[in-house]
This record gives sequence, C-alpha cells and structure tokens, in this order.
Amino acid sequence: MIPISKPLIEDEEINAVVEVLKSGMIAQGPKTAELEDMFAKLCGTKHAIAFSNGTTAIHAGVRALGISDGDEVITVPFTFVATANPVLMERSKVVFVDISEDDFCIDPSKIEEKITDNTKAIIPVDLFGQIYKYKEVKELTDKYNLKILEDACQAVGATQDGNTAGSFGDVGAFSLYATKNITTGEGGMLTTDDDEIARSAKMFRHHGQDEAVRYEYLELGHNYRITDIASAIGVEQMKKIDRIIGTRVRNAKLYDEGLSKIEGIIIPKIIGGNTHVYHQYTIRVTEDFGHTRDELIAYLKENEIGCGVYYPKPLHLHEHFRKMGYKEGDFPVSEKLSKEVLSLPVNPFVTEEDVEMIVEKIKGFSKK
Repeated sequence: MIPISKPLIEDEEINAVVEVLKSGMIAQGPKTAELEDMFAKLCGTKHAIAFSNGTTAIHAGVRALGISDGDEVITVPFTFVATANPVLMERSKVVFVDISEDDFCIDPSKIEEKITDNTKAIIPVDLFGQIYKYKEVKELTDKYNLKILEDACQAVGATQDGNTAGSFGDVGAFSLYATKNITTGEGGMLTTDDDEIARSAKMFRHHGQDEAVRYEYLELGHNYRITDIASAIGVEQMKKIDRIIGTRVRNAKLYDEGLSKIEGIIIPKIIGGNTHVYHQYTIRVTEDFGHTRDELIAYLKENEIGCGVYYPKPLHLHEHFRKMGYKEGDFPVSEKLSKEVLSLPVNPFVTEEDVEMIVEKIKGFSKK
C-alpha cells in the first residue's frame, strides 16, 4: 500500500531522541528553545513559541489576542475542527464564511457582510499548504480594526510574495502532528512579532506563570508545554525541510502533468505569488469524470493506493455547530467541494514511479 501520509523519520531523529533521554532533561528545555529559534528564523518572525499541539497553539493565540465572552471570530467551515474549537473555549462565537473554489481558502469577498460590532478577529486557514489571499483580507482587517490569527497548521514553509507562512497575521499557528510536512509526533508552534502576545502565550502554556518569575501566577493558564523529546525530533526535521518540501513539490508537479488532461479531474491551483508546500495534494472529482469520487476511492484502495478526503463534511453540518443555527445550504462552496475533494499520496516516500503508476490507474479508471 502506498500510504497517504508517512513521516520521514531517519537515524538523525532517533539519535537525537536517545541523546535527550540520556541527558535527563526530557521535559521542555534546551531542545525546545533550539527548535523555537529555528522556527522563528524560518518564518521571519521575532518569536516562535512551542506548544503541545496545533490546537493549543491556536488556543493560546486566541487568548493572547484578547478574544473572550461575546466576541465574534470569523473563520471557514472547510477545515479541521481545531480551527474553531479554541474560539468556543474562550466563550466566543464562531462566524463562518465560505471558501473560494480556486484555493480552498477563505473567500475575501464574503467576509465584510459577516462583520459586526462584535467581530474581533479573522482566522484564515492556509489549507493543504497554500497561504490564503492575505492582501484582500488585510484590507478588511485594517478597515475594521480586526486581528488576524493565521491558521498555518498545514503550511510550514509555504510563501507568498517572498514572505513565509506564520507571518501573515498578528499571530500564526502551526501543527507539528505526525502527518504534517515536518513533525514532532505531537506538537505545535505559535509565531508573532508582538512582544506582549508572545509573553501572554508563554504564560498561557505554563499555568499562567511569567517565565521570568516562577511560582507567580498572573492569570489563567494551562499545561500546554511540549517536551524536549518531541522537540529533538523537530530540530532534525527542520534541517530536512527543504528536502521534504522539495519531494512533495516534485510529486505534485508530476501529478499536475499527468492528471490535468483527464476530463472531470480538477488539479490544485496555485494563486499568484504563492508557493505551495502540498501538505495534501488535493484534486476535485467532478461529474464529468464518469465515476463518483467514492467509486474512485474504492478503486484506488483495491490497487493498494492510499488516499483521503479532507474534509467529508464542513463544520457547519456537524451537530457541534448545527446547534448554533447553521444548516445545509449556508455555505454552498464548502458543501460542494466536500463531495469532490480527494487527496493523493505526495509524502517523501512516494517515488516518481509511484506517481506515474497512480496517474495511469486514474486514467484507466476514467475510461471504464
């Protein structure tokens, strides 16, 4: 089976973990500080703060922006639930806006109508590895004095107009989960240029303590820390990020060449100024293909080809959000694409021969 995802764990990561275990410093320590420094340099931000996972990084970002009771935060329903849940954790309201068909990211033209006096921030999502349309969103946030929390969980290393994901907002948040382009197993990162946001985030991950004054609890906080065991993996992953992304981009280009002429298959589009890091290589299977998306999935799995659907149902159609008044038909683009999207294997273990074989299988199936 060609897996849809597989982390690139080699001797360097294994040896780094062993070194940490032998050191006796296995909780948050010097390896975490090293990873944070590497990440800040990658993103071009003043601060990078490591967390136990992407969700806790987003939660810390929401908190640091001062979002609380009664505030409204605009985001998209076509994402993983961790984008929206931290807003609810702070007793605020999630306000959904539909996505664009071209990049799967927030549609800037649909934002303004959802802004109210209670709107505090926008959380755009860099879905599948491509940065959202920053300039158009920034015009609105400047006009209405709103904050941006960039959910860059899937976009480490992506760029737009020469700037790197994690720098397209007041706060950026990343996931370092096992399936992401680089991983710490479980882990996350918050990026910012703002000293106060950084201080707040550090306190929030450490029980509300200012790291300079231990056992002084200044505000509510959690234990959202990462371990040096995990960070040791991340340090070695960061050294390989160009190779990892390069392989994904190569595979994506091969897919583009092979799939672009198949009727009913829509390949990913890269928006001008962007580089795409292909956390997922996501095609759309439309009616013109001659088979349903789910029939293609079954065929690929019969041929030992892994694939995935991200996401099979937009958030607003889950009971968790339906009870807030959302219903079918509210966000037609998200609903439409959830029935068409299919992600193909693009991870670093996928060879050129694998991609060629997968393309031929899809071509053959399209003619049946």
